[in-house]
Amino acid sequence: MASIAVGKKEVTRDLDHCDIPYYVSEFVERELGNDYDSLGKLDSLIEKLSENKKHLEEQVLTVSSEVPKRIQNALKNAEDSKKSLSQLLEEETALSESINRHLLEAEPWMEDLDVLIGQVEEIERHLAYLQWISRIEELSDSIQQYLMTNNVPEAASTLAFMAELDIKLQDSSCSHLLAFVRSTVKFWHKILKDKLTSDFEEVLTQLRWPFVGPPQSQAFGLAAPANAPEVYSNLEMLFCQLLKLQTSDELLTKPKQLPEKYPLPPSPPVILPMQIMLNPLQKRFKYHFTGNKQTNVLNKPEWYLTQVLMWIGNHSKFLDDKIQPILDKAGSSVNAGLEFSRALVMLILEKLAADIPCLLYDDTLFCHLVDEVLLFERELHSVHGYLSSLPSCMHILSEESCFQRWLTVEKKFALQKMDSMLSSEAAWVSQYKDITDVDEMKVPDCAETFMTLLLVITDRYKNLPTASRKLQFLGLQKELVDDFRIRLTQVMKEESRASLGFRYCAILNAVNYIATVLADWADNVFFLQLQQAELEVRAESDTMSQLQLGQLASMESSVFDDMINLLERLKHDMLTRQVDHVFREVKDAAKLYKKERWLSLPSQAEQAVMSLSSTACPMLQTLRDRLLQLEQQLCHSLFKIFWQMLAEKVDLHIYQEIIMANHFNEGGAAQLHFDMSRNLFPLFSHYCKRPENYFKHIKEACIILNLNIGSALLLKDVLQSASENEPLKPSQPSATAALNELGVYKLAQRDVEILLSLRANWPNTGK
Repeated sequence: MASIAVGKKEVTRDLDHCDIPYYVSEFVERELGNDYDSLGKLDSLIEKLSENKKHLEEQVLTVSSEVPKRIQNALKNAEDSKKSLSQLLEEETALSESINRHLLEAEPWMEDLDVLIGQVEEIERHLAYLQWISRIEELSDSIQQYLMTNNVPEAASTLAFMAELDIKLQDSSCSHLLAFVRSTVKFWHKILKDKLTSDFEEVLTQLRWPFVGPPQSQAFGLAAPANAPEVYSNLEMLFCQLLKLQTSDELLTKPKQLPEKYPLPPSPPVILPMQIMLNPLQKRFKYHFTGNKQTNVLNKPEWYLTQVLMWIGNHSKFLDDKIQPILDKAGSSVNAGLEFSRALVMLILEKLAADIPCLLYDDTLFCHLVDEVLLFERELHSVHGYLSSLPSCMHILSEESCFQRWLTVEKKFALQKMDSMLSSEAAWVSQYKDITDVDEMKVPDCAETFMTLLLVITDRYKNLPTASRKLQFLGLQKELVDDFRIRLTQVMKEESRASLGFRYCAILNAVNYIATVLADWADNVFFLQLQQAELEVRAESDTMSQLQLGQLASMESSVFDDMINLLERLKHDMLTRQVDHVFREVKDAAKLYKKERWLSLPSQAEQAVMSLSSTACPMLQTLRDRLLQLEQQLCHSLFKIFWQMLAEKVDLHIYQEIIMANHFNEGGAAQLHFDMSRNLFPLFSHYCKRPENYFKHIKEACIILNLNIGSALLLKDVLQSASENEPLKPSQPSATAALNELGVYKLAQRDVEILLSLRANWPNTGK
């Protein structure tokens, strides 16, 4: 309970219930308080409360009068709905009974009616069947009448319409009707085809088709004798009429197909007039290149391949100039030249499918066949515009047994070539050694021959029809690169004792060249497409981590990355061995220089002319000779890495073993600076503009050792303050700023303090 004082009394409040006395006492306390003068407000307060009371009573009366009316209306609506529902239920019951009675009465009628409907439907089917027969007979009669009046074009058009009806009936179960239509189409097709073929062949004979000789020997073909317009008019007319028989010919003639093991792309049958034009060439091909003819020998595939290319070339102008306009006029999308080539290529494919099993295990014959086929394919596509989407010889070579044999033979001959190129006397000599502009990479003959071999292999397989086959060849190329790398490593180990020798450098140049070329190939569109194909294959087989898949997909890596990384590692190891070898020589030659009397050398003022320390000559001469030697033997990019690695080692050695191991008077510091800046650094000035930047330890040590006394004392004071963490004076720079101002960026503060302690020319300050 809570308490609130009102005057001298205390009114309690019940927190759990609506406590009216509490609210009244609170209201009075708020309105009047303890001020008795405010009692004059009571009249207005009572009047205001009376008005509020009256207003609340009116609201209560209004609500109490409206609510019963709403309830009554809702009850009335519910009663009305109940009555309507009852009435509807009664009507539904009556209607249901009526329907049931009607169904019972109509059931006998429905049974009779079902029988009648079935009979009507059967009669309609019979009628439709008879209508189809009648329609086919009408068309057949029309064709007969057209032929009697020698109206062959209309007869051909009617037959084409009949063939379309045949196609529409293919889903019908009326087998006898289908047989009737098909036999009718076949009957008239044979008659029209024989007639048109005979007339068409006669026109072709007048044109002296086919043109088996060179274009200049074609007596008529594209020439223009007196009756040429009439002959070409007949050619166009008969060609168009034969085109109309195309639909019926496709229905009746099953095209010759190669076995399913050959993955040929789907292609439509050759158009009928072109088939007729090709007949004499097909006969010639089969006559010469099948059976026991002397021209049919397994070791001469180039005979029939060259013959087909000659036929395509000899007929291309006639097809483009005379046949293509006819096709365009007839609204056909067929390209005459491609159609002609496609039909002849099918002869080649049939011949290859028959010959390959006979020579599959004879390496010489098989390899010769593949070479000739690839040459044929190249000319077919580049010269005659054959499309890659059409069936080609590459589809035959992609058949599993043939393809695996091709891979095996390719690898065998590649390995033999690698053996011969590495055993050659000129294996490590550059072909272009006497041509400076060409010989930038200083590539030995074996490396260039090897990359040419890989390039040739790429050209051989790049037109394979499927990405999976290309990836298998890519795998072969990777194997060959790895094999060649291992061979180079073996030769390198044999030459490791002479790491600066000519052959060792040649091997290093070879490794660098192969890695560079592979990196260039990785950006080639062909290999980028293979990378995408490899990504899809590996994503399906889950043989790669998500990180590797991501790198492939984002093109961060390439298909040759593994090979390039191995070659780069070998290159780095070989360069490191060369640098270590030269560095050992330099270190041995620098022993006397290390023992120089740095504490007792005369100052610069005491010498007329500064000269190189005699003890530094062996070291600098060794450096000069080795730099000149390797500049001539290594390619520019490798030599750049070499001299930078060597400079880093020499810089640290002189700094740690010579400078930090001695004390210097003023003359010793000046001599060191002269030896380095005027003799060591210029040795590398031929390779870069500011060689001193590659000897930062030496350069900055010379700066510290050669500071004048005042600057050295100030610097020593700054560094000492920084070491003892003393607060800086207003005008005193920080240790880092003081060093940077002097040009010292590489050396740490502690190193500078040590260098200052190596100076022997400090004044006596009395400390």
